[in-house]
Amino acid sequence: MSTFSETEERQELRKQVAKLASKYGREYFAEKARSGEKTTDLWLELGRAGYLGINVPEEYGGGGGGIGDIAAVCEELAAQGCPMLLMVVSPAICGTVIAKYGTEEQKQKWLPGICDGTGTMAFAITEPDAGTNTHNITTTARRDGDEWVLKGRKIWISGVDEASNVLVVARAEDAKTGKVKPVLFVVPTDAPGFESNAIPMEIVSPEKQFQVFIDDVRLPADALVGDENGGLAQLFAGLNPERIMASSFNTGIARFALDRAVAYAKEREVFQGPIGGHQAIAHPLAQSHIEIEMARLMTQKAAALYDEGDEFAAGEAANMAKYASAEAACDAADRAVQTHGGFGASQEYGVAGLLVATRVGRIAPVSREMILNFVSMHSLGLPKSY
Repeated sequence: MSTFSETEERQELRKQVAKLASKYGREYFAEKARSGEKTTDLWLELGRAGYLGINVPEEYGGGGGGIGDIAAVCEELAAQGCPMLLMVVSPAICGTVIAKYGTEEQKQKWLPGICDGTGTMAFAITEPDAGTNTHNITTTARRDGDEWVLKGRKIWISGVDEASNVLVVARAEDAKTGKVKPVLFVVPTDAPGFESNAIPMEIVSPEKQFQVFIDDVRLPADALVGDENGGLAQLFAGLNPERIMASSFNTGIARFALDRAVAYAKEREVFQGPIGGHQAIAHPLAQSHIEIEMARLMTQKAAALYDEGDEFAAGEAANMAKYASAEAACDAADRAVQTHGGFGASQEYGVAGLLVATRVGRIAPVSREMILNFVSMHSLGLPKSY
């Protein structure tokens, strides 16, 4: 990647993903959501084409690329009206953590299924009373002979009903120091004591959110990912990719909203011409185009820094990208609805539902307030506020 443009390979990747996703599109995605069905056929086709595991090492069934590649896949899917949240979770978070810190046996066991889509993995960190504050997580892991026993609750966990396993963040007591440390476990969704309840949502999406109950779930020793004492580093290894992917998810949705608005502004005629000829319509759409392109650039910068191994710089850029992309997406959705007038509230044009979907992007996976806290402290050197 040069300073201002992606490689020809990355650009070709985007074209091919867009071509595949366009066979499905927003109508397919919305129909599956409203009927309570899943987008399994699209997911598996992405796996067969090699896109789900493009960031995973080749020896485990992946494409050997980086976060920038899987982020491009995520963005192009969303831009075609198929924003797939599990792209953020399974290959980017779980795939990255396991590829980077898992044992050889764990990589062989779990990564091929993540790559081909047959072994999707969810990620469980947030809790009812802790959010993503790992210091306040109450899900515990304790040793019992050669096994681990997990107990706790998680909330806002995406795609549990489509996953074979869940990468669970818990806390365990260090045998030497007595201090509590974060640890990561892969938990099968059919494990005894593991239960999940879907949370009713206003968002029109085939992917559901869940509350998870972990009631003395017994796991073998090899369910612990990587080093028992390396939990914090392993956890944060998945959070930068999460923010980068969320940014691509947001910019993809924003592009979709803007494309719909521009198409309508060109064809809808009132007062002897297309409404797009009026500055009251044209200027807000032009603003959105500028905001989206700026957010995309910051996202690409964050991905490039991460793939180069510059963790701190990548973290700063990823947080900024997440902030900018969420704002751009919210604005684009609002302007798309306004451009359509009354038709913007109809199912036919497929933009009204984006108002809620993009608003969530300001909250998850990290809120804009927490991003501003990070930038205030780490970029500007201001005193800690919490």
